[in-house]
Amino acid sequence: MNRVYFSGLVLASALSLASCTQTATKDAGAASGDTLPATAEAVTQETDNFVTPQYLQGMKVELIKLPYAANALEPVISEETINLHHGKHLNAYVTTLNSLIEGTDFAHKDLVEIVRTSEGKMFNQAGQTLNHNLYFLQFAPKADAKKKPEGDLLAAIEKKWGSFDKFKEEMTSTAAGIFGSGWAFLATNKAGDLSIEVGKNAENPVTNGLEPLVAIDVWEHAYYVDYKNVRADHLKALWDIIDWKVVEDRYAKR
Repeated sequence: MNRVYFSGLVLASALSLASCTQTATKDAGAASGDTLPATAEAVTQETDNFVTPQYLQGMKVELIKLPYAANALEPVISEETINLHHGKHLNAYVTTLNSLIEGTDFAHKDLVEIVRTSEGKMFNQAGQTLNHNLYFLQFAPKADAKKKPEGDLLAAIEKKWGSFDKFKEEMTSTAAGIFGSGWAFLATNKAGDLSIEVGKNAENPVTNGLEPLVAIDVWEHAYYVDYKNVRADHLKALWDIIDWKVVEDRYAKR
């Protein structure tokens, strides 16, 4: 009888302690302003239910054609950087990926499917190809770029961050704080809820069931020719050439 009673006390204490710990963790997260991570089950479900958005469908493993001249983004991004970044780095990723998928089942998949289902070297090449496609296609010459979103996208940004300026501050801070090489993304889920995501090296939000809308490259090859080691200056300047009309279109076609 005493043994049963003692076991009950131990179980009750353990449950109480677990409950307190969980509550304290939630309270700490709320106090710090951090969003608690989604459960593994929720992430898995969103990933399993992922449907490639319209703006990414049918993306082939080929070097994209830039919708502007190599010198059109100056002074934000120089012609020299475009020639190196697009003409050399991205071209190398595409060439290597094509050699890796040749003769395999991946040869019949589009780029997003390869990113979501590959591993190792193939994933790295595919991820970098997708990331760079998003990156280069989101820009327009400074005089032509729409400087601020409107409509549903602006409403979603203001709902999440309070204002467009607050969003830019957090996106810039996140990208500046990435250790080593990687990417910062503005991403959305199918419901239109926005988030800022960090991808190390070649990672992309599609592997977590999210859709990338803006991709910010913080690998040194993206900015070293023009800004040396001052990543912050590069990030600040990029806002002048992100064409929000393109991003609005991506958001609408999610």
